[in-house]
Amino acid sequence: MFKPAPERLGTDEIVIVVISRLVYRKGADLLVEVIPEVCHLYPNVRFIIGGDGPKRVRLEEMREKYSLQDRVEMLGAVPHAKVRSVLISGHIFLNSSLTEAFCIAILEAASCGLLTVSTRVGGVPEVLPDDMIVLAKPDPIDMVHAIQKAISMLPTINPQAMHLCMKRLYSWHDVARRTEIVYDRALRCPNQNLLERLSRYLTCGAWAGKLFCLVMIIDFLLWHLLRLLQPATDIDEVPDVILSTHQHGQKLGDAID
Repeated sequence: MFKPAPERLGTDEIVIVVISRLVYRKGADLLVEVIPEVCHLYPNVRFIIGGDGPKRVRLEEMREKYSLQDRVEMLGAVPHAKVRSVLISGHIFLNSSLTEAFCIAILEAASCGLLTVSTRVGGVPEVLPDDMIVLAKPDPIDMVHAIQKAISMLPTINPQAMHLCMKRLYSWHDVARRTEIVYDRALRCPNQNLLERLSRYLTCGAWAGKLFCLVMIIDFLLWHLLRLLQPATDIDEVPDVILSTHQHGQKLGDAID
């Protein structure tokens, strides 16, 4: 579904695409400060903003204040079926989130061949290779610098090659393989006693650390209470099934198909 346009876009006019809920958590306030500065620095840059939310008013006020009606297009809510058609009209995808666990949106943009500029938050730095994304602090000045860097990189970007790279990185076989690696590493980790865990949680912050410790202690006591009410010896365990390499690969292939 998400693949580049058949023909590569020219760079006489550079289009930066934003598709996001226009709310505080998604960094809509950052966009209000970043967009006018980028438009001032680059007369050939235009923005397309897809999405709706309570911060849309601020973006429209910004557009009026700086007379950017012809350079900032507000699409409103974009149905998922039409996201690709919006993405392939741009060169750069801009993500200004203040918090983000993974961000599927930048995967979709990269699969369509767009270079991504994103805030360095949550799991975003782990989603794409370094040559597909420019990261910035959630700060207007740093984001403007990141967009400048991205614009300078555009001549080296090959949308079709980027799409093929995304297909390799996020195939179901590869996702299954990496998930299995994570579980194997978790199983090899040594079991820590309660005191060792509490010492780790205390380093999470002045207030957060104490809160995490309290939750951990309550969870620990609840676990022991449940063990008294329902001893482990009374619970049936599923026996381990050891598959040959051929059987394992065949079952994995069947599950993915």
